[in-house]
Amino acid sequence: MLQRKAYEHLVKWKNTPDKKALLITGARQIGKTYIIRKFAEENYSNFIEINFITNPDAAKIFNGDLNAETILINLTAYTQKPLVKGDTLIFFDEIQECPSARTAIKFLVDDGQFDYIESGSLLGVRYKEVKSYPVGYEENYRMYPLDFEEFATANGIQPQTIEYLKKCYDNKEMVTEAVHQSMLKLFQYYIIVGGMPAVVQKFVDTKDISEVLKIQKDILDLYRQDISKYSDNNKEKIKSIFDLIPAQLNDRNRRFTLSDIKNSARMLRYETSFNWLADAGVALPCYNITEPVLPLELNLQNNLFKLFLCDTGLLCAASMGNIQFDILSGDLSVNMGSILENVFAQELVSNGFLLRYFNKKNIGEIDFIVQKGKSAVPIEIKSGNDYTKHKALDNLISKQSWNINSGIVFCKGNLEIENGITYYPWYMSMFFKQETLPEHLKVNVDIVNI
Repeated sequence: MLQRKAYEHLVKWKNTPDKKALLITGARQIGKTYIIRKFAEENYSNFIEINFITNPDAAKIFNGDLNAETILINLTAYTQKPLVKGDTLIFFDEIQECPSARTAIKFLVDDGQFDYIESGSLLGVRYKEVKSYPVGYEENYRMYPLDFEEFATANGIQPQTIEYLKKCYDNKEMVTEAVHQSMLKLFQYYIIVGGMPAVVQKFVDTKDISEVLKIQKDILDLYRQDISKYSDNNKEKIKSIFDLIPAQLNDRNRRFTLSDIKNSARMLRYETSFNWLADAGVALPCYNITEPVLPLELNLQNNLFKLFLCDTGLLCAASMGNIQFDILSGDLSVNMGSILENVFAQELVSNGFLLRYFNKKNIGEIDFIVQKGKSAVPIEIKSGNDYTKHKALDNLISKQSWNINSGIVFCKGNLEIENGITYYPWYMSMFFKQETLPEHLKVNVDIVNI
């Protein structure tokens, strides 16, 4: 049974007074439905689930007047299940198929008798079909594939080992060589398996990469089917972009080049297609910034970007050649750079960061620049043994006007610090997380009469 961090968020939500409906989004096949069912089973005496894809007739529950009393009467008539006040979770799955249910959430939350979770995979691409959004009545939570820490736990890494590694991370101490080598090997497995729950479970059960690959290719086919079904007039453009992601990342500068789709392609015509893939959770765009100065959002160049796949295992499955065998054999050749960047894009978004990179002629390219608290942090991802060579990072730090005097390199080496650069082993990415505000932040307002 896979342990997911999302479960902790669900428990926290349940214990929140005057809670809103919880809207869980994310790409298909990342385990949203599974974790909600597990949570319901262990925390409620009564659970009602309606999937609007497998039960399209359920949309009729929301015909007519959208008031709580009418909806709940229709709901009990349809499900033939009682509702226990204060101890019932009602789960609307694939809610993008029933826009009226999304609109009705505000009336059900106002009614206050039961708890509600909504889930969907394509909410971002079907937003126009919702007549009235339940603004102020939903709490949004984005799920992603298993991150490396979840993958490590699934593969038997004990909590005390994670605690030991976290202590090394916090104290900037080297990891013992035996643990270091074991975690590096596990990270290599993560690169080719990725974090799709069905894929991870198959790997845990069988350790058979060919079986893993079959499931990954099925998921890629499912994504292509979604493009055909839901993308309206842009399906050919979206398919072209989706299928080009592995080749574009393998390019020397990793940047997505529209001319590879069509010589006459222009960003204005393709922008909605890129957005579709991002909104569906399938792709992770990483935009260039003009300067590594906070706030980074004011320096975005929307026409210069990299496009990562939502899961590293799917990227390996979509790539040409037998990449899985090469990686397991220790052949960390040119392809490894692009695949590693995708792994870290996946880890960074899971850990709460927005994806940005920096490329300037007199500096070079920095793989990622993230805002962590009040600082802009440059990050380099290194696949080879020469990880202490990072000319672009050195150039960036030497430019005093930007006030960046340190950086991070994720590499195969052990933890060390040299000349303001912290070298973390790849697997320590699980501890590099966005800073969050304290749960209760009170201020003392003392206004003096003037």
